[in-house]
Amino acid sequence: MISPELSSELKELFTIRHTVKEFKKGAYLFQDGDAIKGVYIIRSGKVQIGKVTPDGRELTLKICGPNQLVGEVTVFSVDSKYMLDAKAIEDVICAKIAIKDLEDALLHNAKLAAVFMKWMGIDQQKTQTKFRDLLLHGKKGALYSTLIRLSNSYGVQKDDGILIDMNLTNQELANFCGMAREVVNRMLSDLKKQEIVSVAEGKMIIHDISHLKIEINCENCPISLCKID
Repeated sequence: MISPELSSELKELFTIRHTVKEFKKGAYLFQDGDAIKGVYIIRSGKVQIGKVTPDGRELTLKICGPNQLVGEVTVFSVDSKYMLDAKAIEDVICAKIAIKDLEDALLHNAKLAAVFMKWMGIDQQKTQTKFRDLLLHGKKGALYSTLIRLSNSYGVQKDDGILIDMNLTNQELANFCGMAREVVNRMLSDLKKQEIVSVAEGKMIIHDISHLKIEINCENCPISLCKID
């Protein structure tokens, strides 16, 4: 359900000088506009990566869990400020590596640099496929692809469908889709009437994921790219 462990090569990141940081639920590891201080390797808990638009709308890009990197796109950045928010949605323990220490390690360790670049490339592909769905298929593509990605990241197969084992409000779901909550409410209501999805104890069950895929002309990308984390 959570992303796999860091590869053996990326585990070398832990050999770089770092400090252990703890963040309570609701605290920010960093915010849009903050000076870049470092990258974080999550050991426990979850971190929401997102951005607030000028009109006050919140867009959630992904949720990072244990053994994932946060703030990695700032490496060798010409901009000295973070461009996204990183907010703890659970209590978080992570290792913080100063950006200068990481850059020095990548410059002097070719193998680590190559693996790091490959890892970042995959992460960028995930983002590109998400924006593709948002742009090509409109609101339906935004919601349906988000539900598919959630099922790939947090889905548990049950007799009657796929349980998304994560408590998610309609507002939080709307933030993933870049839409107003009212629009998501209406679309989910239609899906419930069609018995495509249902909600039990605050968690969603997808009864017919093939319907969602057909509606957005799903290209059956590798699951490694079609995830919310």
